[in-house]
Amino acid sequence: MASVAMAAAVMGVTGCSSDGDSGDKSGDKKPAESSSAGQDSGGKSDDGGKNDQQGGGGSGIGGGPQVKQSSPQEAVASWVGAIVKGKPKEACLVMAEPAKGSAPAKVGSPERCNSGAPDVQKMQKGVGRFREAFSPKPPSDNPKVEAAQVPANGGKAVIPADKVTVDGKSLDKIIVSNSTGVKEDQLDVTFTSAKIKDAWYVTDFAFNIG
Repeated sequence: MASVAMAAAVMGVTGCSSDGDSGDKSGDKKPAESSSAGQDSGGKSDDGGKNDQQGGGGSGIGGGPQVKQSSPQEAVASWVGAIVKGKPKEACLVMAEPAKGSAPAKVGSPERCNSGAPDVQKMQKGVGRFREAFSPKPPSDNPKVEAAQVPANGGKAVIPADKVTVDGKSLDKIIVSNSTGVKEDQLDVTFTSAKIKDAWYVTDFAFNIG
């Protein structure tokens, strides 16, 4: 599957990789709590880790009020929705790199996602290449993306692809249907979301076949 090789490049700007912890794929796949990705979302923060996010109406990549992602499922649903809609800058706003040692946390902001920096541009290009893999057929211009509520532990939550739906279709099945020679039981896709300050961001994306 061509998209698999892009996982590391996509998340490289936020310190994420194609390897990660897998979530529990058992249980009801119907989302218990969900977020629609029809709204734009993200957070404002400087590289020092300060979170200047504002709640309220829709956000704009140009610097308007930003919508806080109040749960891991909202962050994941918004991120997947931005990819399916072909809006990598919106996906960037929901991504973050947690603090490491003395390095402060870095979260998506309009300034960073519009910066044109090489690492940001590389990430956005990689995100764009996942659109086909994540899109159900027929594709939708305004997809409804929902992610199931999962337990959060230590400010982190891992949501597997079979607990994410796009227009009512399970994301893991969508990925398989858009691939060649990949079976559902070979696919292991998970999204890790972490709480930074008072909002949730996508901090890791694991895309493994085996």
